[in-house]
Amino acid sequence: MKTAPLEGIKVIDWTQVQSGPSCTQLLAWLGADVIKIERPGTGDPTRTQMLDIPDLDGLYFLQLNSNKRSIELDAKTPEGKEILKKLLQDADIFVENLHPGAADKLGFSWEEVHKLNPRLIYGTIKGFNPESPYANVKAFEPVAQCAGGAAATTGWWEGEHNIPTQSGAALGDSNTGMHLVIGLLAALMQREKTGEGCFVYQSMQEAVLNLCRVKLRDQLILEHTGEIKHFPGYPEYKVGDTVPRYGNAEGGQVLGWCYKCKGWETDSNAYVYIVLQNEDKAFDKACEGMGITKWINDPKFNTPAARNLVKQEIYAEIEKYTITKDKYEVVSELSKFGVPCGPVLSIAEIEKDESLHKCGTLVKVPQPKRGEYLTIGCPQKFSNFTPEIKSAPLLGEHTDEILKEIGYSDDEIKEFREKHVVCK
Repeated sequence: MKTAPLEGIKVIDWTQVQSGPSCTQLLAWLGADVIKIERPGTGDPTRTQMLDIPDLDGLYFLQLNSNKRSIELDAKTPEGKEILKKLLQDADIFVENLHPGAADKLGFSWEEVHKLNPRLIYGTIKGFNPESPYANVKAFEPVAQCAGGAAATTGWWEGEHNIPTQSGAALGDSNTGMHLVIGLLAALMQREKTGEGCFVYQSMQEAVLNLCRVKLRDQLILEHTGEIKHFPGYPEYKVGDTVPRYGNAEGGQVLGWCYKCKGWETDSNAYVYIVLQNEDKAFDKACEGMGITKWINDPKFNTPAARNLVKQEIYAEIEKYTITKDKYEVVSELSKFGVPCGPVLSIAEIEKDESLHKCGTLVKVPQPKRGEYLTIGCPQKFSNFTPEIKSAPLLGEHTDEILKEIGYSDDEIKEFREKHVVCK
């Protein structure tokens, strides 16, 4: 069976930038027919942002909109509204991430769309939930990370760099898009039982907070006991009334840290991450692998509780081992002893990782006008289906095709163009 999971599902994509397009792109990879609504003449803002080649669609756009079809449509005009209604009448899913209240003002609220097509599933992304005091605030990636608990718990717990720090990963944008995908797929399954679509609301703040679940765990531990023993600064550093930043600590009961390797003076990514497991056998094997066998029978180090009191001493001793080897040597050696570890890989190194190319995670895609570009493909791997990652659409590339599919004639399309209802 080679059928795409979402074959036959039609998605109307009224989203832009990253949070919404990341959601609808995954739906497209899974086989849905995704029709992207774009502003006539300009389209998605990312088409013209951070250009590497003048006058061509930017990589930001290409990497978030592959496998879609594009229609230029002015949904503020009466004719544009009517076209969008026709598209929605024949669709399974509608996704929008306009600023709060914008879709409602244009006549495309959940209530109105549900009347139009009761089977349609309506997905929306906003910065905050409707009950939030910030419900009407526009949210960008860093805003979501700051409001969702990520920035407050990322970085260093002391010194001049003890400031809220956002992750390099798109926790606010693409993570929110992935959360909405889960909701939309669940809604599709629910519709099989009820015959009716539903409204799926996904806030960026809550998507970030969902990934900070263990930080709420730590907050409750702090409130109940007055301390956080697995915090990397314990016992020397006194924690206040909220969860501190953890540096590079693993964040759980085991000791994990990022260590310098050979070449760290000139290579800012010459580091390796190593986890010391709690189990006696695993700890003993790690000690053997690093040549620190003196710890095995030393009561100062040979129990998890004892190690927790001397974390900084342990980190310093392990780094004496790692700093004499490159990060790949460390991983090669310690993996033979069953030690959880991995090199810190730069994006430049990841780009050249042949294993990621072979498994289809890194994909070269032919793009009209530009030529081939590299993108990150579908992260899920299926036993009976392999997504074909195709080019992103040119602005308005499929406008006429889509209009004809919903019943408009050549003369009507010509008139829409003359009025700039579609295309400019």
